[in-house]
This record gives sequence, C-alpha cells and structure tokens, in this order.
Amino acid sequence: MTSLEILDALVGIPTDSARSNRPLVEWVCQQLEPPGWQCERLPYRDAGGVEKINLLARPPKASAGIDLGFLCHTDTVPPAVGWETACQLTSDGTVARGLGACDVKGALAAFLAAVTQGQQQMISPAVALLLTADEEIGCKGMEQLLAARPELRIERAIVSEPTSLQPAVAGKGYGLARVTVRGREAHSAFPAEGRSAIAAAAALLLRVLQGANEVLPGLPPLLQDALFDPPTTSFNVGTITGGTAKNMIPGECSFLVEWRAVPAQQQGTVPDRLRALLQSMESSLPGTTMMLELLRDEPGFAPATQDALAMRLGGMTGRARTGISFGSEATRVARIAGEVVVIGPGDMHTAHSDRECIPLAELDEWTHTLADLLRSGF
Repeated sequence: MTSLEILDALVGIPTDSARSNRPLVEWVCQQLEPPGWQCERLPYRDAGGVEKINLLARPPKASAGIDLGFLCHTDTVPPAVGWETACQLTSDGTVARGLGACDVKGALAAFLAAVTQGQQQMISPAVALLLTADEEIGCKGMEQLLAARPELRIERAIVSEPTSLQPAVAGKGYGLARVTVRGREAHSAFPAEGRSAIAAAAALLLRVLQGANEVLPGLPPLLQDALFDPPTTSFNVGTITGGTAKNMIPGECSFLVEWRAVPAQQQGTVPDRLRALLQSMESSLPGTTMMLELLRDEPGFAPATQDALAMRLGGMTGRARTGISFGSEATRVARIAGEVVVIGPGDMHTAHSDRECIPLAELDEWTHTLADLLRSGF
C-alpha cells in the first residue's frame, strides 16, 4: 500500500479522544505483524472508563536498546461542527484533506509505508514505533506509557507533529491558571453600594495581556528565544465568566489565562509574575480581592547538547531548524531520550479545523526520508 492509501484507511477510523483507539491500533498491528514486527499492546482505561491502547512495536530481531524511536499519537480532536465528511479522505492531487490528515495520521501512514514497502532484513534492529492515545487532552497516553515502562530509554526520538518537515529542536512550555476577582454585589440603580468584579477583572485582564512582560520589582524579566515565533512568552485569555443579572453589579468574575513560555524560562517564573500583578492591581482597587489558582505549569524542551538527529534531518529535508509554540509529547519524551526532534508533514495552521490537510509532496518526501532512516538507524 502507498502512504496515501494507508492514510485513507487511517482517516477512515474515527479516533477522537472520546473513543477507544483500539480499532486503529489493531489495524496498524495487522500491517506490522505479518512481516515479523513485535507489537506490544499496553492498554489502560481513561478517566471515563474508555479503553485506550498504547503500542510499542519493534522490528524482527530487535536489539535490546532503542537508538531511534518514532512516536505518533493516535487520537484526533473532535471533528469541526458541520464537517460531516471528516473521516473521509479527499484529494485534489496536491493535498489530501481529512480529520487527522496532518495531525498526525499522515506521519504514521508514511512510517507504515516505509516499513511495508521495504525489505525487512534491511531495517535497523535498533528502531521502534511508539503509538499513544490521549495526546490531544494533555498527553495522558504518554504519561501512561512512561508509567507502564519506567525502564524505557531512547537515544534519539522523532515526535510526529506537522512542522512542514522543519526539524523542531525546542518547544515552549505550557501554563494555565484561573484568576478569580471578587467585588461587592449591589443593584445597578445604586452603584455606590457595589464594587464591580467584572470592571476590576477587565482592568487586570488588559494588564495581564499587555503588561505581562513589564519590569516588576524583585522579579526576573521573561526571556526570549529566536527559535520561536513569537520569540517571547505569549499569553492568552480564552474564557471569562461573571455576574448574575443585567441589573446587578457583579460580585465575582473569573477568567482562564494561559501562557507558553520559552524553554529556558525557569518554572514558576510566570506564576510569580502573575501573582505580583494581582497584588499590584488589588492594592489599587479598594474593595476587591484577586486570587490566582495555578492549574498547569509544564516545562518546554530545549535543544539537546548532542544534535546528530537534528543535523541529519536538516540535511535530508533541506529545511532549517525551528522551535514550536504548540504542545506536543516531546516535553514528556525528553525525560527518557537523549535527543528529541519534532517533525512531520503538514502545517499545524490547518489542524484542528475543517481545513486540515497534508501536502502530497510532503507525504511522499517523508515516506522516503523514513525509509532511509529505517535502513540506516543511528
């Protein structure tokens, strides 16, 4: 089967995170086991009791260690509202469209095509394929995999994500916090009796978004890294709630603020700055209180000291190194790998939408690149 034919089959198996990914994992095993690959299924139950499967697959006569690991997550986001043909791959001869086409079933299709089209005796015994579930909801499958196989070590890891085949050697971290502002509720006919939590939250929100990089006494500045676009820690407020009625001065308002910090930024720095902003705003707005509840503060991953894989991939694809600002399993894999590179066909700008697609030229190029890597290993 060609990589496009394999991708058609993979997209046709719905794997949004609410479902079990067993059908897709079993389909993959049906392609790998006949030529002699060893498929170790690692099942677990998610928080809703749904069965999920992680997979560790090794070639015939696999070596004890893994010099080169290929990692793909199997789950997708839910299909966009109204996208009734999300699980039907279509192609115009230039790109192929479908849910998961680039994030990341295209990369998996390229790997399977490289394996099944080649001679098994030519495949390096030191390679491995790792499939995980629940990446789209916090890399929970990878956490399960690492817990199930604590002895697992990988010298060099390729984490599949759509980067237009640019080797991403670093990734930003991810943080999330809930900010709650409390004022004093009153009828809007008597404004002097109340203190609007929404008005106070609005002032704070603007300062978080516009002034998070300002100089704050006693706190280190936020760092920059030219590998990323933008090169600074970025902030976003995606949801906000507050108030009880149109004619009531709101007594409470809360919003979620997220940030993506460059990998060199020490953990805890951003929450400390946010707390300092809250204290400053609270002191300037009598009658209000502000509280920050830290929900996530995850580190990114920095370029490895030994960068042989990144150099080789850059030479093979002819593309410059970069950094990624979106989340990936690379932050977890970095705990057990000497070098991590995030790379794959397609562009993340199209993912998570009904525009998701993968350029056929990149799909073919990645298939040939993986075939070369499978043969030579490291």
